[in-house]
Amino acid sequence: MNLNTYLHFNDNCREAFEFYRSVFGGEFGILLTFAEGPDHMPPLPDHEKTRIMHVSLPVGGGVLMGSDSCSAFGPPPTSGNNFSISISTDSREETDRVFAALADGGNAAMQPQDMFWGAYFGMCTDRFGVNWMLSNEAQSH
Repeated sequence: MNLNTYLHFNDNCREAFEFYRSVFGGEFGILLTFAEGPDHMPPLPDHEKTRIMHVSLPVGGGVLMGSDSCSAFGPPPTSGNNFSISISTDSREETDRVFAALADGGNAAMQPQDMFWGAYFGMCTDRFGVNWMLSNEAQSH
């Protein structure tokens, strides 16, 4: 079983996922616009056809996925604090690197630090309003 996260955007999904790809590396598994959707989709205004219908980016053992909103499928999403994406890193250095990149232009809620449960842990919100938790488990002594 894999835990995957799906993010919804209002016309900045491409920008967000290009940013995430710059942070985590790798290549998109899929990147489709609404114009590339099936023929039976509802008609869309021209300005919505270039929006992202689906994108996937493998990150470690999971997949980060997302899409833009479009008028045919309801109102646009609003940024909120009803979710976080938790990333387990392989080292403290990787935690610091990813945290710094994600927090750039956003909000560093808690700088990475040693926690009482034995992890090196930090929390931030990126410039797109997405909440992140980064954790590196301490080595056993």
